[in-house]
Amino acid sequence: MLDRGDIRSASVLAGYDYWLGKQRALDDPDMLPSRRDLDPIIDVPRLVPHLMLMDVQADPLDFRYRLVGSALRRHMAEDWTGRFLSDIPFQRAGSTVWDNNVRVIDARRPLLARPPYIGPHKDFLFVESVILPLAGDRQTIDMLMFAVDFIGSAAMAARPAK
Repeated sequence: MLDRGDIRSASVLAGYDYWLGKQRALDDPDMLPSRRDLDPIIDVPRLVPHLMLMDVQADPLDFRYRLVGSALRRHMAEDWTGRFLSDIPFQRAGSTVWDNNVRVIDARRPLLARPPYIGPHKDFLFVESVILPLAGDRQTIDMLMFAVDFIGSAAMAARPAK
């Protein structure tokens, strides 16, 4: 699993811990939580604005934004809810975003990612996110959950990574 000390954002860490608690409750390290296991509005309401859900389409492989939290929409160039990555030029196959999603599917475990920030706010250096696999049948990844935060120079100075 991830080294919690590598995560700079409290929101991203809370998202990882939430998923990890759901995964550990399954009592089988090979099984993954499903979307129906999650109720962040009840369990961790402060985290909801920082969450994103993405459907995984298997054939052909693609990813569709299902839910984008309000804190994320505020800092993104546009609201991508309902759109496929293949329809967004800088997120298509071969992009960092696409490749990170594929890594999570192939490894079947979370990934801490820090893609560059592309959006309207010039003070953000990068996006920190943890990409978390979900599987409706506990095996086949059909959704990805992201806990996301935007990291600027002030946050970098406040909590350097180890």
